[in-house]
Amino acid sequence: MLTNLVIRNFKLFDEVEIELGERVVFVGPNNSGKTSALQALALWDFGAKRWFEKRGSGEVPEKRPGITINRRDLIAVPVPAANLLWRDLHTQQPRQGGGTDKVYMEIEVEGVSAGKPWRSALELYYANEESFYCRSKSRPEGGRMEVPGEATELRLAYLPPMSGLAASETRLDEGAINVRLGEGRTAEVLRNLCWQVLQREDGKAMWDRLAARMTALFGVQIEEPEYVKERGEVVMSFRTARDVRLDLSSCGRGQQQTLLLLAHMSANPGAVLLLDEPDAHLEILRQRQIYQVLTETAAETRSQIIAASHSEVILNEAADRDTVVAFIGKPHRIDDRRSQVLKALKEIGFEHYVQAEETGWVLYLEGSTDLAILRAFAKELEHPARTALARPFVHYVANQPAQARHHFHGLREAKPNLVGLAIYDRLDAGLQPDPNLAQEEMWGRREIENYLCQRSTILAFAEAQGRGQYGDLFAPGWRATMEEAIAEIAAALAALGKPDPWTGEIKASDEFLDPLFKKFYEKLKLPNLMCKTDYHTLAPFVAEGELDPEVREKLDRIAEAVRRASPHAGGGEA
Repeated sequence: MLTNLVIRNFKLFDEVEIELGERVVFVGPNNSGKTSALQALALWDFGAKRWFEKRGSGEVPEKRPGITINRRDLIAVPVPAANLLWRDLHTQQPRQGGGTDKVYMEIEVEGVSAGKPWRSALELYYANEESFYCRSKSRPEGGRMEVPGEATELRLAYLPPMSGLAASETRLDEGAINVRLGEGRTAEVLRNLCWQVLQREDGKAMWDRLAARMTALFGVQIEEPEYVKERGEVVMSFRTARDVRLDLSSCGRGQQQTLLLLAHMSANPGAVLLLDEPDAHLEILRQRQIYQVLTETAAETRSQIIAASHSEVILNEAADRDTVVAFIGKPHRIDDRRSQVLKALKEIGFEHYVQAEETGWVLYLEGSTDLAILRAFAKELEHPARTALARPFVHYVANQPAQARHHFHGLREAKPNLVGLAIYDRLDAGLQPDPNLAQEEMWGRREIENYLCQRSTILAFAEAQGRGQYGDLFAPGWRATMEEAIAEIAAALAALGKPDPWTGEIKASDEFLDPLFKKFYEKLKLPNLMCKTDYHTLAPFVAEGELDPEVREKLDRIAEAVRRASPHAGGGEA
């Protein structure tokens, strides 16, 4: 089992240390280094085995001790030029007094095999676009570290998501299967892996367990693979819940991906699996199931799983029992927290804590339409808050301050410097701000949609829709139709004793805009093309002189919250 990983000068990473365990889940935003960490392990595995193959445990020459690795051999780390493996492409650095020195990429791995700890560290330095050199790291006291036999005997497999299944598979030996797996050609070896399971001494029992798990997950019966001598192929079928027999290529991508992982662990017990998005192609309900099945199978086969995932479900499943590493700033473990923090995060959702670390601030709104309208206003005003609203940590609380406060205080247990901002629709009982929440505010009008309610805005929208649908000739007609609809709905509101639709005292979305657009499209003899979720599209039609100053004030509050936020910082990213 691998227990620790240190990476220096590799891709995104300056210098990072990552704690590993029996089951590890890497989480974090895109381009934060999750896949790069998996690739670093694959590169170390390749380099350690190649070094041992060339140098063994004998004396290492003092001069030119490195072995050459061609970048084309690194199937799990595909790059068009070798220097792309180095951080910021820096393969050399200026030397004081003139000249240059090599920049060494270092990958250091620690592990435990048969109760014995071991350590292996490699140095890699650039040769040219096609190749680089690899050698065992120097000892401070002189000489070079040995590559322990445990490291070279390790079976490590990098398994990216499947992209489909080959129509047929020629039977392959174990070495050929491993080569294709290393090249990411998982679609060409799935049947062969299943065949390998059956060829083990305890193969029938292992296959029955595997098939039972596939039935529990997908409701299908996976049949045993068969070897057809006449064609030299391995064939497989499965039976659907209706007992229809189909070729394996007919099953869904998620089913194929799951079968690949289970078959690999069953055929290669004791291996280290590097899984990039193991939940790919699976819906939410099955993501929880697959994680449970993978952990059970890993325990049975004594396999280690190191997985990168974006799944909130898998993150929450792993948070209580496994090692979770957040790739936010420098990668760091986030599951070894005080019990009260774990309790708070368990109620809230562990993925919320990851977002809190990533952004340093949280925005509370009634619902997603509020965010869409704020984004539209920020875009029209070219406001600084526009960038923050493009990818915020937002939590919807249905206009209930108690929900926002409970959520915020729970997150504060884990991230004490979290900044919070809540913007509610106008509350009938008023708002007593919580002094422990950074800022709580209400809209002066009934709701955010009121700030889109101007006669000129709605008429301009109608005119633009007519022009867009049928051309300039129809724009005035659509405008006139909207004028009629406005007059009818305003008269109906007045008859019911409702406030004027242009004031801030009416609930604009439900009481005015909904019936207005329904009436408008009825008059045009068209289906209603405008519902509440689309009201943010009115924002570009609000004339600058008619935009309430309160909108800019709220956007200013958001920009201020972002300025005061302290996202998790570190040197791990580029």
